[in-house]
Amino acid sequence: MPTYEDAVAFLGEWGPYQQLVFFLLCFTFFPNGFTSLCIVFIGDTPSHHCLIPASANLTSVWMNNSIPLEERVGEWSLSKCSRYNLDALTRFSQSGLIPGIDVNLSNVQQEACLDGWEYDRTNYDSTIVTEWDLVCEDQMKGPLTSSIFFCGVFLGSCISGPISDRFGRKIVMFSALAIHTVFSLCQVLSPSWALFCALFFLVGMGATSNYVSAFVIGMELFNPVVRTVFSTAGSCFFFGFGYMLLPLLAYYIRDWRMLLLTFHAPTVLFALFWWFIPESPRWLLSQGRVGEAEDIIRQAAKKNKMQAPLVIFDGAEFSPEHTKEASVHMWDLLSTRNIRWTTLTLWLVWIDLSITYFVLSLNTSNLHGSIFLNCFLSAALEIPAYALSWGLFRYLPRRLCLSMSLFLGGVMILCIPLIPSDMNFVAIAFEMTGKFGMTLGFALIFAYTAELYPTVLRNTAIGACSMASRIGCISAPYLLSLRSYSVALPYIMVGTFTVLAAMISLLIPETFGKPLPDSIPHMLEFPGCFKKNKLLGSQKKKSLLRIQR
Repeated sequence: MPTYEDAVAFLGEWGPYQQLVFFLLCFTFFPNGFTSLCIVFIGDTPSHHCLIPASANLTSVWMNNSIPLEERVGEWSLSKCSRYNLDALTRFSQSGLIPGIDVNLSNVQQEACLDGWEYDRTNYDSTIVTEWDLVCEDQMKGPLTSSIFFCGVFLGSCISGPISDRFGRKIVMFSALAIHTVFSLCQVLSPSWALFCALFFLVGMGATSNYVSAFVIGMELFNPVVRTVFSTAGSCFFFGFGYMLLPLLAYYIRDWRMLLLTFHAPTVLFALFWWFIPESPRWLLSQGRVGEAEDIIRQAAKKNKMQAPLVIFDGAEFSPEHTKEASVHMWDLLSTRNIRWTTLTLWLVWIDLSITYFVLSLNTSNLHGSIFLNCFLSAALEIPAYALSWGLFRYLPRRLCLSMSLFLGGVMILCIPLIPSDMNFVAIAFEMTGKFGMTLGFALIFAYTAELYPTVLRNTAIGACSMASRIGCISAPYLLSLRSYSVALPYIMVGTFTVLAAMISLLIPETFGKPLPDSIPHMLEFPGCFKKNKLLGSQKKKSLLRIQR
């Protein structure tokens, strides 16, 4: 029985048509790398202390002693949220008294920062923190901003998969691109933190919907060799390039509004891609739209200067009544024993990957040295990880590669708290190695998940896994905030989670060397599940009896 790959084999693997679509799809991943981590810079909290207004009329000696000292993480520094009572300091200053000699400052009453804060402008002209004073009583608004973005990513993951499986990959992809671009530009004009967060939520929803839909189009359009390159190195490289551009732009553009505007304004040009990126022929076939699928393949053949056969998709398996599956929903990922266990295991692995990846990525602002250099190194390290993922995915079993990358990341992270505090560069090296392992795991899990599920469920499955992973993204900023209690605590928690995920991932069915499944009965078996599964719904039962050999 001929397969989709057999029917389109005459196109070749890497003709002009495949090359054009490959790079256009990859370009759409570029903004995701910037958007996902831009909060590292636009939401960073510079050193700050209470503002002492000039109207206080303090001498320079009293001005220098107006902020109490506090011990934080074993070091003494100026208080961020309190100052000595200005009325008392003014009286002491006018009386000619000397702090620490004539006046015991420990007996002077303290008060909140009633006149605002003074921020260190070394790294930034402005961030959302300095503009809206997200410090002290409002300090939890900082991690909440990141979590709101990932809540948008969560919602986008929930709805984009089913909508894409129902209405098509292409329409969802370009709608998501429009949402991502338009609302990112609207953020530049935000007059308040609340409106900024509302827009950031919509940006997150558009970003993930675009990524998942474009990824699935490539997985379903390309033949196996190119599919492997696209799903690992291709899509991830361009995400990494967007991430690498973030610290470079942030170094030269220190105002958060101009930073967002400079990056997102050119993405308006992505609208031109509509005329060059096709709908997924596999999806069209699954909907019984054989004629439209043939038209796309004939256009591809024309661009590749190939002669297409008179009938491309011939045979009963490509006719509308046989290719069109029953309507699918997200709960179909839990409908049978085999699908359910595969899905639940993948969700656990995706959640851990997202927690650890974003904890390490957001933590670059807390590492020793320049935040711009640390972020660039963290981003640049992803490029060799993506290159390695392509080689591993092409030549080695998926399950082994995923488990080993998770184990490497987990062990490196658990070792960080054991490094002495005076060996900062060693700690950074271990953290970057851990990030390398998690990046490698992320590159592998996307392609691995796409290989596990059939065409009728593929976009829904990736969207659902992406949705599950956003639980980790949402919690990552709060896990990172635990460093205020103990610097080692976030490392211990995420390192432990990652080692456990490495063990769990060994249960996932192996797809290496197996054809991409086109229907539910073609899915590989999860360990412990029977070969025959009871499918829900009469249409699914008929489909199973027809396809199962």
